[in-house]
Amino acid sequence: MPADSPSRRRFLSGLTLAAAAAPAVSSRRAEAAFSAPEGSTVGGFHLGVQCWTFRNFSVLEAIEFTGRAGGSVIEFFPGQKLRPDDEDARWNHESPDEAHSLVKDKLEEWGVTPMNYGVVGIPEKEDEARAIFEFAKRWNLYGITTESDRNIDLVEKLAVEYDIRICYHNHPRRPDNPDYKVWDPAYIAELVKDRDPRVGACGDTGHWIRTGLDPVESLQILEGRVHALHLKDRPDKEGADVVWGSGIGRVEEVLSTVRDQGFAGNISVEYETNWDHNFFDAAQCLGFVRGVSVARGWT
Repeated sequence: MPADSPSRRRFLSGLTLAAAAAPAVSSRRAEAAFSAPEGSTVGGFHLGVQCWTFRNFSVLEAIEFTGRAGGSVIEFFPGQKLRPDDEDARWNHESPDEAHSLVKDKLEEWGVTPMNYGVVGIPEKEDEARAIFEFAKRWNLYGITTESDRNIDLVEKLAVEYDIRICYHNHPRRPDNPDYKVWDPAYIAELVKDRDPRVGACGDTGHWIRTGLDPVESLQILEGRVHALHLKDRPDKEGADVVWGSGIGRVEEVLSTVRDQGFAGNISVEYETNWDHNFFDAAQCLGFVRGVSVARGWT
């Protein structure tokens, strides 16, 4: 979206009106290892946004939107526009130091902690794969989200060396591509069962729904290996994303299930509709977790 487009101006105008309702944030410095500010969790969850939600905007704007919506953590994806006034500069694990400085300043401004990076392909050549892990370590990330299952020996080796979780992500089943297997939680569970505990899953509940799988049952199959969630809700198998709690995604049960499993990762809003105006939808999703946490007495 052009930086001065009417859609963007309307979007940002709405954010200004919403700012008064957003929780207070404070500037802080990155820790030596992944650590969110004390008291920033909601119901025991690290709650935030996958930048893909705001893919029509820059990563600097996505950080601001996450903070305004009440998220404490964020998940980067490779290739997002770096800033609103430059269509060519992109944010990824090959970005120059100047880009890192811009992102760091914006994160500190909004009190948002980077937690994951992906979905990103991890190359089979070790030196190329290391570039992704070096980026993750530079940002003290908790995890890397990927679908690179064929080179799991290398992935596991680097996960252990860098002490970073690997989160195998699922898109929907591809009937025309039998080699694509990570859609199936049973496949991922088998893939990681004898691996280091750092190697696990990022469950995308919306893509499970699109495939015809039950999100709660899928999480039960992956018990002990769920390191991240791309949480979605849908009105039916084919429908577009809706605010959490208003569809068939069993969101409250999903939260209860991973909480009972001792889940320590991040829950990301990944809202894949209403692309130019989805801030309020994302904020309502985060608010749903706050409401459930209060009702359930989760601390």
